[in-house]
Amino acid sequence: MDARRLFLLLALFCGGTTATMAADDWPQFRGPDGQGHAEARGLPHTWSETQNVRWKTAIVGLGWSSPVVADGRIWLTTSIDQEQSLRAICLDAESGSVLVDVEVFRKEDLGRIANKNSHASPTPVIDGEFVYVHFGAHGTACLNSQGKVVWKRELKYDQHHGPAGSPVLWRDLLIISCDGHDVQYTIALDKRTGQVRWKSDHPGLHAYSTPLVINVNGADQLLTSGGAALIAYSPADGSEIWRFRHAGHSVVPRPVFGNGLVYFCSGYWTPTMYAVRADGQGEVNDSHVQFSLRRSVPHNPSPLLIEDRLYLVSDQGVLTCADAVAGGELWRQRLTGSYSASPLLADGKIYLLNEDAMTTVILPGDKFRQLAENHLDGRSLASPAVLGRSLLIRTDTHLYRIEESRNIQAGARISRRDTGTVLR
Repeated sequence: MDARRLFLLLALFCGGTTATMAADDWPQFRGPDGQGHAEARGLPHTWSETQNVRWKTAIVGLGWSSPVVADGRIWLTTSIDQEQSLRAICLDAESGSVLVDVEVFRKEDLGRIANKNSHASPTPVIDGEFVYVHFGAHGTACLNSQGKVVWKRELKYDQHHGPAGSPVLWRDLLIISCDGHDVQYTIALDKRTGQVRWKSDHPGLHAYSTPLVINVNGADQLLTSGGAALIAYSPADGSEIWRFRHAGHSVVPRPVFGNGLVYFCSGYWTPTMYAVRADGQGEVNDSHVQFSLRRSVPHNPSPLLIEDRLYLVSDQGVLTCADAVAGGELWRQRLTGSYSASPLLADGKIYLLNEDAMTTVILPGDKFRQLAENHLDGRSLASPAVLGRSLLIRTDTHLYRIEESRNIQAGARISRRDTGTVLR
C-alpha cells in the first residue's frame, strides 16, 4: 500500500482530522507535491456568488499567481500596472482581511505581456516564516511573515510574453527557470541571501514552465520543461542528468511524475504530451519514450496524474482521460469555455476552472461523470488552491474562500468591508 493511500485511510478512521491539518498548508504552485493533489476532505462541489462562500476579498491590481498558504496566512502577488507597482499581499485565512500589502518592486516600464498574462503570474513559494515572490525578469525577493523584504535581486533575460514560471525550493536553494527569448538558463539562489549558488545554461527556445523536483531510485532530480527540451538536473549543483529533445516552444505546463514516468507537454507549434522513463542518462529520445499523445494537448494547463490515469484539459476545453502506463485515450469530453488554470484533485473529485470563473467538478474514472458546474463573477486564469476544507479561487478582482455552509461557524453573518464581502 503506498503512502498516499495509507494516509487517506488513517484520515478516514480519524474522522478527517489528519487530512484537514495536512491540507492547511499549500506552499507552492499546485500544492504540496507540486502536481495538483490535495489530501483534504469535506470540500464543496457546488457553490455560487450566494452559496458556500465563506468570504470574498477584493484584490487590488491584476495578477494570475495562485494563492499559497501557511500558518493561517494566504499570500499572492499582484501588479498595479498604472503605477508600475509589483506587490505582495497577505490575507488572514480565517476572515479574508488583508494583513500585508507591500510594494516589492517599482519599475519604470513593466513592458509588454501576452494578452492572457499579467505582470504577477508566477506563484510564490513559502518556507517556514519566509515567502519568496517572483515577478520574472522584473525581480525576485524574499519576505518575512510581516512583509519586510529580506533580500531581492533581478535576473536578466528577455521574458518576451511576460513572467509566468514559478520558483521552487529544494533544501536551502530557491530554483528558477529563466527561459527567455534571448538566453535560457536555470539558476539556484541561496534562499537565505539570494546569492547565486549555481547556474546552468541550456540554449534553446523561450518557455514559461515551473520546475518539479522528483526522486528516482533514491536520488533527486530537478525537471525543467523548456523550449526544445525537457532536462533533468541534479538540484544540488545543476549538473545535467538526462534530456529529451522536442520541437516545441513557449512551454507553460508543469511536468508531473508517477509510475516511473515523467509526463510533460511540448508547448506551442505542434503540442505533444510525452511520457518518458525517468531513469535515463544523457539524451533519451531513442531509449526512454513510453508513449506520446497528440490530440487535444494543452498549451497552458498542466496535466493531472491520478495513479494510472492521466487527465489533460486543452485550452479549448477538451478533457481527455488516458491510460498513464500503456498510453492510449480512454475517453474525451468537451467542457464549457476556455482553460488556462491547471486541474486539481481534492476530496476524490477533479476541479476544472475555466477562464470565465466557472468550475466543472467531475469524478475520476474510466468514464466521464460530472457532478456540478459552478459560476463566479469575473475571469480566472489562476489555478485553485486548497485550505483545510475550503477551496481558494482567484478571479481578476477577488479571492474567494469556498466552503460548505455547514462547516462555517454557526450564526455567521455577512458584513461589508472595504476588502470585500466577508462571511463571519
